[in-house]
Amino acid sequence: MRERAGYWSVGVTFVTLALAYGVWYSYSLFFVALLHEFGWSRSLLAGAFSVFALAHGCLSPALGWLSDRVGPRRLVVAGGLIFGLALVADGAISRPWHLYLTFGILTAVGAAAAGWVPAVVLVQRWFPERPGFTFGIASSGIGVGIFLVVPLCQVLIEWLGWRWAFRTVGGLALLWVIPATLALVRDPPTGRATATPSGGDDSSPWAASLATAAGSAGPRERTLQAAARTLPFWLFAGALFLGSFCTQTLLIHQAAYLVDHEIPALMAALVVSVVGLSSIVSKTGGGWLSDRLPREVVYTLGMGCVVSSVGALGLIAIAPVAILAYAYGVLVGLGYPVTASLMPAVVGDHFRGRHFGSIFGTLQLFSALGGSAGPWVAGRLFDLTGSYRAAFLAAVCAAVAATVALWLARRRPCPW
Repeated sequence: MRERAGYWSVGVTFVTLALAYGVWYSYSLFFVALLHEFGWSRSLLAGAFSVFALAHGCLSPALGWLSDRVGPRRLVVAGGLIFGLALVADGAISRPWHLYLTFGILTAVGAAAAGWVPAVVLVQRWFPERPGFTFGIASSGIGVGIFLVVPLCQVLIEWLGWRWAFRTVGGLALLWVIPATLALVRDPPTGRATATPSGGDDSSPWAASLATAAGSAGPRERTLQAAARTLPFWLFAGALFLGSFCTQTLLIHQAAYLVDHEIPALMAALVVSVVGLSSIVSKTGGGWLSDRLPREVVYTLGMGCVVSSVGALGLIAIAPVAILAYAYGVLVGLGYPVTASLMPAVVGDHFRGRHFGSIFGTLQLFSALGGSAGPWVAGRLFDLTGSYRAAFLAAVCAAVAATVALWLARRRPCPW
């Protein structure tokens, strides 16, 4: 019976993440619509998303702390209410400060409370034995959201206008998140978070090496303060910052870049949808693989795909054809989700236990800082140079540096 409650909770989380982060990645389409209607600069429009990402991340430590104390279920219910109402308010935007307040702050608060940190805590505590695979399943809901919600938003923008697109998606969020969470989601019983010290299959190379580092004794739970005194904590922080800087730069500016290079807006939306479809396979498969291979190897493969996707964008500037646009979508869709969904398992391998929510939530702040900085820097560089070349080069450098940071953290396992 308890396992069934866990499966239902993960299933509802899957759909909730699809809605919350489908809206997140739909901003690249609203970006184009707002650019055409108001003529605001790209740095101003990207800045609104930067505020969104920063607000989303700044809440992560508090949400992690609250998840440890009141459980993630209550947070998701409150977040669903705020998220739906904020999206309705987004439809009334007429000035930049409206955009920054309603989308940048209020929508971010709702998405964060209903989204990633409570979902990670919920899944990690229901299914601690195979975190990579289970995180992959749950987080593939984000890919479904990109695949379904992003093109839905583009269709709504073309049929009803961007204002009613926001309002319609807000209504969907209210109709799903609150009733489904109240009816089907249950907080995990205490004691499940520390079931397996290795954090995965005991036969995997990753688990075996961690068990060697840990010795024969069981894991000693670390508080946030103790974790912050270790080198792996800060290497993970660097990897999260740099990885998010890279991927959010691409994902927020991708539609504008494609439209700039004569790719029709609807096709650009379909490319974003391909990103989502690819990410479903990537998150599930990458999570499964990470329970069997060293996680840093899987992370490196993911970042390799992201870097290759930047190469595809460069080719689009030379030959703006559909096949290259879709190739970009497949590559970035295969790459970035692996890096995002892998980090909860990596952090859990080092810092599992009762304080996992606080530790992971605090680390998410660094992801938010990177995700906030990347899109704004890219928009500013475009305003200054009229090109995304420098921005995409910076994204590639960040991807390489994030990979190096994760390898350094792996080479210095945290002693229990």
